[in-house]
Amino acid sequence: MARDTWAYRDVAVESAIDPRTGRVCIRPVSGQAYATSLRIQCSRALGDLERYPLGTRFLVSAKLTDRQGGEPFLYVWHGDPVVVLSAAALKRFLAERKRLRI
Repeated sequence: MARDTWAYRDVAVESAIDPRTGRVCIRPVSGQAYATSLRIQCSRALGDLERYPLGTRFLVSAKLTDRQGGEPFLYVWHGDPVVVLSAAALKRFLAERKRLRI
């Protein structure tokens, strides 16, 4: 089955340390429609500290989903390109898409 590209939207995410587990996690950047506590399922390469330092911000294409009625999460298809955002690019992105949290 083909992937529904209309369901995906650009989301700025960042790598951070999960306070519960102490592992690197990927979370939405504050200031978007998504809460920073929302889980993200994405490629493990984004959390690779040898490739990207902690706190690196990315622009990904993600869709909000749930798995058979479970908790909602953002899904990033592993084959989509990932763009590393500079501080200026992130500020510009957030200014263009300022919304309330979900």
